[in-house]
Amino acid sequence: MKGMHVKMKINKINKKKIIKCLVIITFSLIFMLSSAGCSILLQKLQSITSNQLEQVQKTENKQEQEENQEQELKQKRDSSQSILMEFDNAISEVANAIKPSVVNIRVKVLQQDIFGNIYEGEGVGSGIIYSIDGYIITNNHVAGNAEELIVTLYDGKEYQAKLVGADKNTDIAVIKIDAANLEPAEFTTVERIKAGQLAIAIGSPFGLSQSVTVGVISALGRQVPPVYMDTLPMVDLIQTDAAINPGNSGGALVNSAGQVIGINTMIASTTGSSAGVGFAIPSDTAINIAKQIIKYGEAKIPFMGIEMGENTTDIKGVYVKSVVNGKPADKAGIKAGDIITKFNAKSVETPYQLLAQLLRHNIGDNIPVVVYRNGIYHEYNLELAEMN
Repeated sequence: MKGMHVKMKINKINKKKIIKCLVIITFSLIFMLSSAGCSILLQKLQSITSNQLEQVQKTENKQEQEENQEQELKQKRDSSQSILMEFDNAISEVANAIKPSVVNIRVKVLQQDIFGNIYEGEGVGSGIIYSIDGYIITNNHVAGNAEELIVTLYDGKEYQAKLVGADKNTDIAVIKIDAANLEPAEFTTVERIKAGQLAIAIGSPFGLSQSVTVGVISALGRQVPPVYMDTLPMVDLIQTDAAINPGNSGGALVNSAGQVIGINTMIASTTGSSAGVGFAIPSDTAINIAKQIIKYGEAKIPFMGIEMGENTTDIKGVYVKSVVNGKPADKAGIKAGDIITKFNAKSVETPYQLLAQLLRHNIGDNIPVVVYRNGIYHEYNLELAEMN
């Protein structure tokens, strides 16, 4: 009995230990499971929060980009509008500055019909005030054959004009009115202009005085065959797409600074009206011929005394086919077969370019001329003479 009692006591003690262990194990499992669950839950919460934050950040970035783009577009629009407004104002300022120097010219001419009957016709053109005392540059085809010339100034005043002189070769004429304190235009050389630059034409198309059209310099150094059988070709012309119509002839073609770069003279058109291809005589030629007309009453185009031919060599220049005895080229030492490569330090490659340079000079001018002969370049000084 005693032994049995001891055994039962031991069993009770073991049961208590077992229960205690089970409780500890159970709580440990519960704690571990609880910790794992919390960790997973926290991870899920962190993942959800991170994704939301990332989505919010993307949305904010997109909104910021859209706002920046909208701001940039607005700035570009404002800048474009500002540039266009400045351009508009600049054109207006140039036009207003040159207008007082451009005149309307009404002409009366005697014409003959197919039956030989003589009648009086009328025409209109434009002109540019050259001097404060009334000299005006225009075209020969405007004033050269006029019986009567009436000039209307910018302020509406009218004057009878007289023809000082005209030149068919260059289509330049000079007329004179008895007036003082006029506003002469400012002229500049074509050496400073380039294709693509702004060109503004001012004149009286179809009699509509002080009309302004705008375009660009389309090309330089254009040439047109002789207008008359006994005249030289028109050379070194400025081509522009600024609208030029009948009545613009003799008017001004100016640059963005309001300086005259050419005298509007003709158009290429199948209709007789502007087709976007107009031509102007370069100011260098116009001014030189005008000075000659004012001084002599006519143009005195200088002469070298050579006959030009086709250049079939590899040397760029003007081929001298023959030399006139006793004339400037002969006296200077230039010979047949020479190739003229430079005239007054300007490169020349065609007869048209050489003629263009001659038209900018005067009788008596001493000009350095470079020629190529037998593999050697030679320089000669040549005194220009009158062409006769």
